[in-house]
Amino acid sequence: MQKVYLDNAATTQVRKEVIERMQEALAQHYGNPSSTHSFGRSAKTAVEQARKTVAKTLNAQPSEIIFTSGGTEADNMILRCAVRDLGVKTIITSKIEHHAVLHTVEELEKEYNIAIWYVDLDKFGNPKLDHLEQLLQEDDSKKLVSLMHVNNEIGNITDIAAVGALCKEYNALFHSDTVQSIGHYPWDVQAVPVDFMTAAAHKFHGPKGVGFAFIRKNSGLKPLIFGGAQERGFRAGTEPFHNIVGLEEAFIKAYEHLEEETNKVKELKRYFLDKIGKEIPEATCNGLSGDLEKSTYTLTNIRLPLDKQKGLMLLFHLDMKGIACSKGSACQSGSNLGSHVLSQILSEEELEKPSLRFSFSMYNTKEELDYVIEVLKEFAKA
Repeated sequence: MQKVYLDNAATTQVRKEVIERMQEALAQHYGNPSSTHSFGRSAKTAVEQARKTVAKTLNAQPSEIIFTSGGTEADNMILRCAVRDLGVKTIITSKIEHHAVLHTVEELEKEYNIAIWYVDLDKFGNPKLDHLEQLLQEDDSKKLVSLMHVNNEIGNITDIAAVGALCKEYNALFHSDTVQSIGHYPWDVQAVPVDFMTAAAHKFHGPKGVGFAFIRKNSGLKPLIFGGAQERGFRAGTEPFHNIVGLEEAFIKAYEHLEEETNKVKELKRYFLDKIGKEIPEATCNGLSGDLEKSTYTLTNIRLPLDKQKGLMLLFHLDMKGIACSKGSACQSGSNLGSHVLSQILSEEELEKPSLRFSFSMYNTKEELDYVIEVLKEFAKA
């Protein structure tokens, strides 16, 4: 049976070079980075080099990069600390953010009695910037805007330069979940007025369990996790040295080969959309995921012409055929509530039909896509 992995928005295959770098770290560099002897110093040097590598690529300062366990921790840390330490009384977000943001702001509303406002979306799922501006003008409360750069389910790309400019104009803080875009798009934090960003290594062919937060210098945030003085005192806990150097290696390779790999994956998405349009013409792209310019090149979200009962068996059938894809975020795979993203942009009738997210990487081939579309076509006809 052929095996095809098209769930790269959930996690990616780890690069060979990353595995080799991590194996070396685990075998040879086992000192605690906080220890003062030579074993610890060599580990500490590598951690700080990784921080410099990330910072240089983003045009940030090394002190602005804090290593975390991933995007979820980074989102939680930034949002919670902004409310606790910076006097934020209102958070403006959207109803299609990742649950790492949505569930965090819901808890903050309960704990701190802050206001949560949701920016209106257009029919494709893009935040309406004119409504965002209205919300920013609403009152004099200290505000934080949290809008993701690339949506993890439908791939829409938010104009965060425009969002950042509005936040700057109205003296609001700006946090963006950039988990789906770091490692896939060039970044310059001096050109985009964003105060806080988050990333996860496993989204760009690095290891799971490590990511980072970009926290702009002099933000005023204080630690969320207390203990030792790691991460310049901002995040206590022994650094996972092997994961951090794995993140660095994945980050280096992602940006060394960015243009080449972007072009390859974009061509795969174009090929998939063209072929599925010919073979299953009733299939529809959700959001802007069929637009190669207005959505990320890494994924598409397809609504298939199947009834609800047949749709319930679709993922199981694909899995039995060796095909990995998803209905949406892997973080909510155990939920029966359906996609909170699609529920904001589709009608009840459209939601009855099954929608699948197919997400691509440089390791995929057109032959694999041919196989997937053939399996889908046969299932639709059966």
